[in-house]
Amino acid sequence: MVLNAKEPFRFYSRQNLTFLSGKKATDILELLDGIKEAPDMSIYHHTHHYLEQHEFLSPEPPNDFAYWVTNVLHDKLVGEEIASLDLRQYSTISEIRQRIIEIIEFSINQNTEHFSRKSPPGEEFHFMSARSFVFPTKYIANNLIEFYDCLKKVTINSVFYHVFEARLFRKIPGFCEWLLSSLDEKELSEEICKLDPYTQTMENLRKMLVGLVETRLKVYNYGFA
Repeated sequence: MVLNAKEPFRFYSRQNLTFLSGKKATDILELLDGIKEAPDMSIYHHTHHYLEQHEFLSPEPPNDFAYWVTNVLHDKLVGEEIASLDLRQYSTISEIRQRIIEIIEFSINQNTEHFSRKSPPGEEFHFMSARSFVFPTKYIANNLIEFYDCLKKVTINSVFYHVFEARLFRKIPGFCEWLLSSLDEKELSEEICKLDPYTQTMENLRKMLVGLVETRLKVYNYGFA
């Protein structure tokens, strides 16, 4: 007998419209001010958009702030520290923003040389932002088997939304939360939460999610050898 969830899981997807915010930085102080003032979607874009641009190769975990500080301002120490942030440790965009601010402010207090480093003309940091359009898909899971089937069929955009945006913006429960709260799948929920989505392509991540759910279904002998 298949156990139905307390609440069905509705798969959502989204499309993001990216645009220039009109704010730019030529040095580390202006970058710091921009990070403090930028909307959450701007911080999110500059720390996550690279994940969508790697469909076949596993992406490295840089972000736009780290890249600009390292390659334009030639401050490798600060750039590497920003790049080394483990984004899995942060549950909101505000936490990510605050940690980047702390890194930059600490470096400025330790080394006044930062003030003299300017970007060459044409290489300023341009703050981008994005508007997210979220919409429900036709895929709804009432139990673990249906969840498994839906995972194999939804678009990569849907996987991306539930793994990153739903968690960071607290819009709807993510996979881990739903499995735990609606199906009491504590072990499966923990296994999925341990995955590092920042070092995988979205298609590889989908395969890993499907594989974990399939393994669990085999334990229940739900139509698997």
